[in-house]
Amino acid sequence: MATTATKVENTIEAKLRALYDLQKIDSQIDKIKQVRGELPLEVQDLEDELEGLRTRLVKLKEEVKEMDKNISDRKQAKEEAKGLIKKYEEQQANVRNNREYDALSKEIEFQNLEIQLCDKRIKEAQAGIKVKEDQIKATEDKFNDRKNDLDIKKKELEEIVAETEKEEGDLQTRADKDRATVDTRLLSAYERIRGNARNGLAVVNIERDSCGGCFSKIPPQRQMDIKSHKKVIVCENCGRILVDFEVMNILPERPKMRTSARVEEAADLED
Repeated sequence: MATTATKVENTIEAKLRALYDLQKIDSQIDKIKQVRGELPLEVQDLEDELEGLRTRLVKLKEEVKEMDKNISDRKQAKEEAKGLIKKYEEQQANVRNNREYDALSKEIEFQNLEIQLCDKRIKEAQAGIKVKEDQIKATEDKFNDRKNDLDIKKKELEEIVAETEKEEGDLQTRADKDRATVDTRLLSAYERIRGNARNGLAVVNIERDSCGGCFSKIPPQRQMDIKSHKKVIVCENCGRILVDFEVMNILPERPKMRTSARVEEAADLED
């Protein structure tokens, strides 16, 4: 009976050890991502804005092209109206009665109105083109500014990624291996708690008789239960998984990884 109890305790202890080890690695990965800060989002926002400006430029240029075609059509209509006027004036010289003359006069008057309308529409289109060209210039200037901002942000992000890429890759490999050894249900709970925690901490130790995550006081009896390693115990206030210093101290030694200067700096600022 005692052997069975010891086996259960060792199993729970091993699970807690594996979880705490995984938490340490995930926290290191979080610090690396913290170094990148908002840069990936800023890069994405700038790329989206550039795409929007590019679409706007295409639309504005299409509108200018349409206005140019409208001007060309109006000029052609104007020339046709002049041709008709000339034709009607020639016909007026050979009319046989006033009725025909008046009819031709009305046609000439109508074509003159058409010419005036064409002139008006041409001027409106030319003014519209001027407005669109100003908008195109302003949009191109903004596009170039944002493109320059994007190049700077991308370069900065690439430098950070290059500096931390190997370290993050090694850590991620270790985290994946550790995840494969953790009980599926416990791992699911761990991921859920991590997702809800602002600082990404799902497994915390007891500090000064309090939860290391939310700092709520833990009753002595509950502390004894945690130290017994008979079951997985969570904080009643924040839901984080609690471990004691014994679990933390008996973790197998892991080879220390070189931490980039940026990550060390972020850790110093956090402390």
